[in-house]
Amino acid sequence: MIAFSVWQGLWVVPAERGQGDSARILFVHVPTAILTSASYSAMAVVSFVWFVWRHELADIAAKCIAPFGAIYTALCLASGSIWGRPTWGTWWEWDDPRMVSSLIMLFLFLGYIALRAAMDTRQKAARAGAILAMVGIVNVPLIRFSVEWFTS
Repeated sequence: MIAFSVWQGLWVVPAERGQGDSARILFVHVPTAILTSASYSAMAVVSFVWFVWRHELADIAAKCIAPFGAIYTALCLASGSIWGRPTWGTWWEWDDPRMVSSLIMLFLFLGYIALRAAMDTRQKAARAGAILAMVGIVNVPLIRFSVEWFTS
C-alpha cells in the first residue's frame, strides 16, 4: 500500500497548477513530518510512563521509537529541502523557524540514542533518556506553531 501510494503521488498525480512538479514531493514530506511529531510524542509519553511507573515495556518502546523517529525526521528535512529549492530558490534557510526546530528534533532523536548508549547501566540509560524525551516534547508544538509565532 505504501509503495502504491508513493507511486501514485510521485508519478501519476498531475502537476500542481502553481508549483508544477515540485509539489509532488509533498506527498512524501507531509506524512514524514506527521510521523516525526507522532514519533517524538509517543516516545515522550512512554518515557513518562516509565518514569512514573517504571514499566519496562515503556522503556523498551521508547528505545525502539527513537531510531525510526530519527529516520522520519531526516526524510522530512530532506524532502522539505527538495521542495524548498525550486519554491524558495534555496535548499536551507536558517531564519525559518520550522526548519530549524525540525533540525533540533533530529538532534533530540540522535541525542536520545547517543545518551542511552553512553550510560553504563540500563537503569541509568532509561532514566536519562526519559528525562531528555520529556523535556524535548516542548519542541513538538514549537514545530507546529513556529510559523505563526515567529516571523521569517
